[in-house]
Amino acid sequence: MGFFAFIILGLIAGAIAKLILPGKQKGGWIATLVLGLIGAIVGGWLAGLFGVKDAYENFWSILAWFWAIGGAVVVLLAWGFITKGRARR
Repeated sequence: MGFFAFIILGLIAGAIAKLILPGKQKGGWIATLVLGLIGAIVGGWLAGLFGVKDAYENFWSILAWFWAIGGAVVVLLAWGFITKGRARR
């Protein structure tokens, strides 16, 4: 998968992860999309860790979407825990 396709995959995965985890995470949609991009990277790393070699060969691969969305959910959950105690100024 190309670089730009991976970026698009991460951005869309972030939006889907936000729909899966609606709540009061700090940051707006732009932060969510950036966290989704980071989540896609984390998902790719986890896929490699579990030995899934075909996860990011094709943009339309269901495995690529599964790992990208899963990684984005994990990153959004972590972001929610990190920013939970912070007050807005």
